[in-house]
Amino acid sequence: MSTAQTQRQEWMAAFALADLAQLHEAWEGLSAHPNYRIVRGPETGLVMVRARAGNTGQRFNLGEMTVTRCSVGLENGVMGHAWIAGIRPDHARLAALFDALMQIPERAEVLKAILVGPLREARHAHLTRRKAEVMPSRVDFFTLVRGDD
Repeated sequence: MSTAQTQRQEWMAAFALADLAQLHEAWEGLSAHPNYRIVRGPETGLVMVRARAGNTGQRFNLGEMTVTRCSVGLENGVMGHAWIAGIRPDHARLAALFDALMQIPERAEVLKAILVGPLREARHAHLTRRKAEVMPSRVDFFTLVRGDD
């Protein structure tokens, strides 16, 4: 996988996991809003979540999950896409718009500094807080193997 693909996955994840209020605030804070058209959606549907037992076994269908997707096109031809967990059409539209803007080099640098970086930091802080909350109740399980002689 190329570096560009990895970077795009990272910013798309940041937008998908962001609080909608943060995306609205960033959108309103833009100096110039781009002209865009909705290509698809926002529309809500189901996707099948697949898993593996122990992360190594055979894949199995874990269940269905509700997602909202949206695709937008900027007037310069750049396309932005988003898939958001749950029924959240505004979130999907804004995430797709920011995905498109991040593909424009002159806008990407500014958005990395004012939006993507803070979103990542907020997510990291949230996960750190949750880990600290859960750690006191952690139980380490182990298996005692008896030898049958």
